[in-house]
Formats: sequence, structure tokens, C-alpha cells
Amino acid sequence: MAKNEAALESAIYYVEQGEDKANRSRPMVRFWLYSIAFLVFLMVVVGGITRLTDSGLSITEWKPIHGAIPPLSVEEWQEEFVKYQQIPEYERVNKGMTLEEFKTIFWWEWGHRQLGRFIGIAFFVPMLYFWLSGRVTSSLKPRLLVLLGLGGLQGAVGWWMVASGLVERVDVSQYRLATHLILASIIFFALLWVARGYRTGQKIRECVSADRHVWLMGLLTLCIFVQIFLGALVAGTHAGLIFNTWPLMDGGIIPEQIYDGSSVWHSIFEDHATIQFNHRMMAYLVVAICFLLWFRIRRDPFKGDMAFPANLLAGLIGFQVVIGIATLLFAVPFSLALLHQAGAMLVLAAATLMMRDLYDNARKY
Repeated sequence: MAKNEAALESAIYYVEQGEDKANRSRPMVRFWLYSIAFLVFLMVVVGGITRLTDSGLSITEWKPIHGAIPPLSVEEWQEEFVKYQQIPEYERVNKGMTLEEFKTIFWWEWGHRQLGRFIGIAFFVPMLYFWLSGRVTSSLKPRLLVLLGLGGLQGAVGWWMVASGLVERVDVSQYRLATHLILASIIFFALLWVARGYRTGQKIRECVSADRHVWLMGLLTLCIFVQIFLGALVAGTHAGLIFNTWPLMDGGIIPEQIYDGSSVWHSIFEDHATIQFNHRMMAYLVVAICFLLWFRIRRDPFKGDMAFPANLLAGLIGFQVVIGIATLLFAVPFSLALLHQAGAMLVLAAATLMMRDLYDNARKY
């Protein structure tokens, strides 16, 4: 009996020591998760450049390992170029392109894929070290596995997207492009959510009235995700190149051409006028919800430390709206379009961190 009690006490001691070590390592693990989130942000930006330069179809094969090595000789470059010349984009869009011009678009797509490989290594190797050295808590482990799975899925979805433009189309499917971007956004959200929640109790931003605002914050975050998805449809169909006026669209707030396709589904996902209209309307809804949330928090005497994140989120959304309007008015110039995509991720980041703070406070109080 005494031996059993001693063994139990020993086991409890080692468990407590392990948890204590994991808790002391929280700042380091959080920094790592935030760093991966930053890399995902860069990945979205580079993906935007790849899209805007029409570089996404320049590599016609998926080689997760061997593809990390770029062409190193004239013969290898010529081989890659010949493969590109066999797809519809070359025949219908870039016929007569020189090898030097091909190299430009090739490097952007190669860089995009290479960054994806680097993110995979930067996540997996430290995760393995933290896990095996006992520097992560038991509650964090399943979350890390989910994040790892999402990263692997994103790689497969990326190739699934590229494959859609290699046979009959001259660009990738807007359905698959939107899926690729929204999954990247979900990964970005999940990384920030987990990192923000992996704090010690005394570092949580205080708000005793969080339960009054967390539901509205959740609705706003959901609408931001929908808006990112709709923005991907605009990019995938080049719907931003038409109706380059604001606030009117073809002379009215609601143009006659919307929802005139063969079905509602067709209009939402394939009709250019409807796609742009939906993106505009969702932007107005995001602004309205954000203003309501900001106003409620501003007037709340128990808001605690929530004033600054509310002001920051409102400012970022306002800036994003201005950039979006300018991108439309100037017919989607490269710099503004890229800034608009990066701005969407910054808005999502601010919303995620604020929502996590409100969620933690709502559970605490």
C-alpha cells in the first residue's frame, strides 16, 4: 500500500513538474506561433503578387520535394518553358512570350511555393522540439495537430487550384481560388487565436462587460471572412475591372444587371456585376457592424481595456474601405490591389485578437 502511494505521489510530482515547465515556456511558444502567423500573412501577400502578375500557372507540376530546386541550367529552363507552352494560358494569352519573360512569372510562383515549404518546416520542426522537450501543455497539443493538418490541407488545395487552370481555362477557377484564400485566412485566424489564448491569467486584457459585446464581435468576424471570400471571387473573375465608379454602380446603387444569370448560384459566383455588387454590399455591412460595436464599447462604462482595440479595428476597416474604393476607381492598379489584400488580413488579425480578448473575459466574468 505504501509503495502504491509513493508511486502515485511520484507520478503526480512529474506531471506537475512537466506542466510547470510548459507554463514557463509559454512566452517562447507564443512568440513562435505569432511568427508563423506573420509568415502566413507574407504568404497571402506573395500569393496576391502571384495572382496580380498572372504567375500562378507558370509551374505546371506539383513536386513537393524536388520542386524546391529551381532550374539550374539553360536546358532545365527550356524544359520548364516547353511545359508552360502546352497549357491554354500560353496559347491564348502569352503566345510569343520569351524565355526571359517566362522566368519572371516562374520566379514568383516558385517563391510562393518555396515560402509554403518554409512555413511547413518552420512550424513542424519547432513543434516537434517543444513537444518532445515537454514545453507545451497538454491542452495545446491537439490544437497544434489541427494547425499542422490545416497546413498540409492548404498545400493540397493550392495544387488543386492550380490544376484547374492547366487544361481548358486560361486562369484558375474562382471557386478554388476563393477556397485557397479562405483556408489561408482560417489558418491565420487559428494561429492568432491559439497564440493569443496561450497567455498567463494576469496578461489578459480586462473587460468585465465582455459578454455584452462578444456576440457582436463574433458576427463582425464572420462577416470579415465572408468579405474576404467575396473579394477572392472578384479577383478570380476580374470583376473589379468593370463599373469603376463609386458610390453608384452603372448609374445606380443597385444596377439592373445583377442576378440576371440562369440561376442565383450562377449569379453569385460567376456573374461579374453580381460579384462586384455583393462585395460592395458586404463592405457596407462590415462597416455598419463595426461602427455599432465601436459605439457600444465607447459608451460602456465597464469596457476596461477594450477602447484601444476597438479604435484600432475601426481605423483599419476605415482605411481598408478607402483603399478598396481607390482600387476600384483606378481600375485595380497593382500597388493598390496588393495593399487591399494585405489590408484585409490586417483587419482579420485585429478582429481575431479583439474577439479572443472578449471571449476570454466573457468566460472569466
